[in-house]
Amino acid sequence: MWKRRTVATLVATLLPAMVFAQDAKAVIDAASKAMGANGLNSISYSGVAAEGNFGQSRTISFGLASTSIRNYTRTIDFTQPASRAIGEATPPAGRGAPPPQPRPYEETIAAESPWAQQLSIWVTPWGFLRGAAANNATLKTKKLGEVSYRTLTWSPPQKAPSGLPYEIVGYIGPDNLVDRVETRVEHPIFGDMRVEIAYQNYRDFGGVMSPTRIAERRMGMEMFVTGITSAVANPPNLAALLTAAPPGGSPAAARPAAPAAPPAASEKLADGVYRITGGYVSMAVEFKDYVVVLEGGQNEARGLAVIAETKRLFPTKRIKYVVNTHPHFDHAGGLPPFVAEGATILEHDNSRYFMEAALSEPRTLVGDVLARSKKKPKVEGVIDKMVLQDETRTLELHAVKDLEHSDAMLLAFLPKEKILFTADIDIPAPGQPVSPSIPTLVANLERLNLDFDRYVTVHPPTPDRPLTRADLLALMKVAR
Repeated sequence: MWKRRTVATLVATLLPAMVFAQDAKAVIDAASKAMGANGLNSISYSGVAAEGNFGQSRTISFGLASTSIRNYTRTIDFTQPASRAIGEATPPAGRGAPPPQPRPYEETIAAESPWAQQLSIWVTPWGFLRGAAANNATLKTKKLGEVSYRTLTWSPPQKAPSGLPYEIVGYIGPDNLVDRVETRVEHPIFGDMRVEIAYQNYRDFGGVMSPTRIAERRMGMEMFVTGITSAVANPPNLAALLTAAPPGGSPAAARPAAPAAPPAASEKLADGVYRITGGYVSMAVEFKDYVVVLEGGQNEARGLAVIAETKRLFPTKRIKYVVNTHPHFDHAGGLPPFVAEGATILEHDNSRYFMEAALSEPRTLVGDVLARSKKKPKVEGVIDKMVLQDETRTLELHAVKDLEHSDAMLLAFLPKEKILFTADIDIPAPGQPVSPSIPTLVANLERLNLDFDRYVTVHPPTPDRPLTRADLLALMKVAR
């Protein structure tokens, strides 16, 4: 009797799951038929696009500047998987700057690319259905506004750095078309970064249904929009499309792996003041009871290296502050290890709330040192000026005004040592044009009446060395 009841209970438990699995398959089949995706192994679509300068705009959050892309073509081979997009990109014009010139645009994703790149293939309407069919999708229903959707959720074989699975959720509308896809992917600043793609205004292109507008948002910010005017299913020239040259560019070629970053090293600029090299340049500044680090570095590895070198230099003192020169992602990417250390981030007030909110997001996918520490960021804003001072040292932080590159830029100045520290206002390599930010920097230095002898930049010059006031003034003559 007990055995019979156990079997009956097991069947009752498994039956709803089996029915939902069956329903998920039926939904996938109906959507694949409606979209003409049965037998679809590759697709190429063309039109125009615009790419939001996510993480690099003058204003870091909403209202991103965008790069327009003409003659945009994207080709996807779902069997490899692989993708190549090409076009002609025109960056946004700076205030008072001459109109920028178009440049070749290309984006290549290969089978060995990390999931953060590959997901661009699998969140397309056709890729989503193919992934759902291959990865045991589950089915639910959800109402958004007045529309009742069937949602399919599936996980790829790849796992996040933390070891947890990714999840992709697609919304199938009453017409059996994929209306939107949502997922999360690891990001050094946002943690579990939300990715949402909306597909609108479907048209039939030779038997395959394609949206004519695709809008991708990350953390609510619109970062890529595509207007599609043509699409071809299973293009006969697939191999050529996957290696095609962008307008004005060269055919696709394998890119060599980036060389390993050199280890962090330091050089003494003054008593208790060190320039840390080996990547984006940082500075460690000693006070009586603590240390301040200027610039956390471009990623977690660099942040950890800067912390390790700072502790080697000052083994008995804690890192109390890390100064984030500006919020662009290639500079803020090294902040999480400092948050895990308990350091307070000093940030321009324009980006203070953005950075605090971003670093407070859940980090279940990242698996980094900040996720393991479970600490929350402490961020203080610099409006115009902040002075850190004790009986041993004075460090000034100033907001840089009227800078086109970022509206949240700080510079640091050590008045006693006469050392200036800036980011992204750099000495160009020999033969390269002078940055239009140089005159803006000099105007700020004159406004602030900063008397400096040495000039340290986050991006090291060629050859690498601390610079001088004379170096900067010489560039001003060229810029004029």
